[in-house]
Amino acid sequence: METPKKLWEAPAELKQKSEIQKYIDWLKENEGLNFNNYIELWEWSVKNIEAFWETIVNYFDVDFKTSYKQILNTHKMPGAKWFEGATLNFSEHVLDYYEGDAEAIISYSEIRGYEQMTWEELFNKTAALQNYLRSIGVKKGDRVVAYISNIPEAIISVLAVASLGAIWSATSPDFGTQSVISRFQQIEPKVLITVDGYKYGGKSFDRTETVKEIISNLTTLEKVIIIPYLNTDISEETISEKGILWDEIQNNYATDSIEFEYVEFSHPLWVLYSSGTTGLPKPITHSQGGILLEHLKYLNLHAEMKAGDRFFWFTTTGWMMWNMVVGSLLVGATALLFDGNPLYPDENILWEFAEKTKMNFLGTSAPYILHLQKQNFKPKADLTHLKAIGSTGAPLTKEGFHWVYENVKEDIWLTSLSGGTDVCTAFVGGCYLLPVYEGEIQCRCLGASIYAYDDYGRPVINEVGELVITEPLPSMPIFFWNDPDFKRYKESYFSYYEGVWRHGDWIKITDRHSVIIYGRSDATLKRHGVRMGTAEFYSVVEQIPEVEDSLIISLELPNGESFMPLFLVLKNDIELTDDLKKKIKKIIRENLSPRHIPDAIVKVPEIPYTLNGKKMETPIKKIFLGMPIAKAINKDAMKNPYIVDIY
Repeated sequence: METPKKLWEAPAELKQKSEIQKYIDWLKENEGLNFNNYIELWEWSVKNIEAFWETIVNYFDVDFKTSYKQILNTHKMPGAKWFEGATLNFSEHVLDYYEGDAEAIISYSEIRGYEQMTWEELFNKTAALQNYLRSIGVKKGDRVVAYISNIPEAIISVLAVASLGAIWSATSPDFGTQSVISRFQQIEPKVLITVDGYKYGGKSFDRTETVKEIISNLTTLEKVIIIPYLNTDISEETISEKGILWDEIQNNYATDSIEFEYVEFSHPLWVLYSSGTTGLPKPITHSQGGILLEHLKYLNLHAEMKAGDRFFWFTTTGWMMWNMVVGSLLVGATALLFDGNPLYPDENILWEFAEKTKMNFLGTSAPYILHLQKQNFKPKADLTHLKAIGSTGAPLTKEGFHWVYENVKEDIWLTSLSGGTDVCTAFVGGCYLLPVYEGEIQCRCLGASIYAYDDYGRPVINEVGELVITEPLPSMPIFFWNDPDFKRYKESYFSYYEGVWRHGDWIKITDRHSVIIYGRSDATLKRHGVRMGTAEFYSVVEQIPEVEDSLIISLELPNGESFMPLFLVLKNDIELTDDLKKKIKKIIRENLSPRHIPDAIVKVPEIPYTLNGKKMETPIKKIFLGMPIAKAINKDAMKNPYIVDIY
């Protein structure tokens, strides 16, 4: 196997000062454990998961109010329970960094521009909201949902809800009405927190009628907290007779204290949802303790964030990366929020945001980097403070890696990562002690027992296989809401390999312990008995100058044959001529293989995407196999639902 080009490695003196090295040194001093490199540390962490997670508790000084009986009741999945007997509160661990005038949140939105919030202000605003929620009877186990933009009020809200032991769930206001209802109805919320609208790309989107429809369908709602965001003059009566304005709460329920409800380690913190593009979204429920430990581990040891650093990920409240931004507060970092179009008024807006906020970590998606690469864009900003770029959402191509190093900074740490809503973290990602190779993720994360399995359930190296997790993770879902017998849970993760979590991605683990993700295994291209990941295909096709975007599916036909159409969005409405088709096939043959050559090439105006920016390969495949559109796709969960009929 040819070794790819090494693009970056941290200088020895910086490695020695890194957060991961501090943890290694602590293990040696406090636990008598000696590791010569990260690979040895990872292997220990997955072979001794109970000992590893106990060191995370001790290293980060996690404040359990009552002690645990045991670290883990069983290694069997599902059914593993962590730190039974321990009680804690997630929000208390965030607000421990209450440091007066230090900045907790810096935000930018197309409506408000730039704003700053100190830790003292975050504490006080959270206290006021908690005081109000308590006054209306919100208690441990109640659900509070939010239809909210990526603004400071969202973070204040999740902290206030969790401080009471209540359960948080959110969607962003670009979600369609039925998409929101199909999520929130499942968990029967007591309170809704909502904006009245938002701005994106310079355009205003009034959502008052949508909010009214959502309220009318959530029969368990007792109160609606309204944030006048688009229209600052809006009154509560405009939305609902159950309404109260955000500022009224902040003015009338102000207090200088927060009473934290200490809950069991496995008590629900929030409910996230699967994309919901092909059925009712799965209400994935995570625990206060599991998320606390996982986010402390990832943000500090894998993202190198510490008190005073500034962490950003371009996200909405409807994507799990927003929850990771909240998690950055656990290590005392400043959370950077951006609400708007990352390409408006031009491609430089996020880089200006990085300069103005003195950002240390810029997180984004692989499609965003690919877009900038195709535009031959070079940031026009002072990025002196920027130390790292994170990429997720889709596999990042080699070309995307090179664009970063050639156009952003030569000495930037590019940390590609992959995980999922299911675990609300990345289980393969960055490590400051390791080099960055083009097209590769640096490592498997600590405590994450990740392997590539073949069809017979055997681990393979330097071969593409199913991404599996063989040992429990604290941030695995404690359950799906309304799934008392774990039927949907087991079907989602444990129906393929007995007792082993199958995530649904193709992965290759190299003999250097780096990782390559090849896309979703449920959208696999299978030709003549050979399986291919769609990401590998896109990395070649989308480098063709005429191609703007693409989607490929493989249809297994009743006669045992397959049909593989390729859909293309062409730049500047270029015509799909026979000559261009021949050129595309030639490039595919030379860079992939003759098996990859599609049976048909079709020009389309757009590729269908979920609201979280993922290509909808499997739903389109189902439509082509004859499933009615209404069953194959929930249009409310799409970014561009109008495009489906073309397919």
